[in-house]
Amino acid sequence: MKKLIILLCAVFFTQYDLSAQAEFELNPSQSMSITGKGPGQDATKNPYDGQNCFAIVENIGKREFSIRTQQNGKIIEIIPLKNGETKKVKLLVGYELYLDTNSKGKANAKVTFEKMTE
Repeated sequence: MKKLIILLCAVFFTQYDLSAQAEFELNPSQSMSITGKGPGQDATKNPYDGQNCFAIVENIGKREFSIRTQQNGKIIEIIPLKNGETKKVKLLVGYELYLDTNSKGKANAKVTFEKMTE
């Protein structure tokens, strides 16, 4: 029985390390670089930096905001995200991920990264 508990704990902690998750508060009219700019400029560390991956962005607040992906200053996609919604965004190598809000109140987001299986 003790071995089973130890095995389950080991599996849990291994899985925990395979995903990165961060929560953010966005002030009114704020754009936040989430990942892709480089060390010290990103809001969170993408554990799959240099690889194609997914960013799962969840709106955990009451205000709508948008997800923006771009590469070398060129906007690739803008995705509106209403409160309570979750979107899975493909991040190819070299893509930058931003969260933008134009609302009068604060918005809250949770971002999780997932490895892209080929």
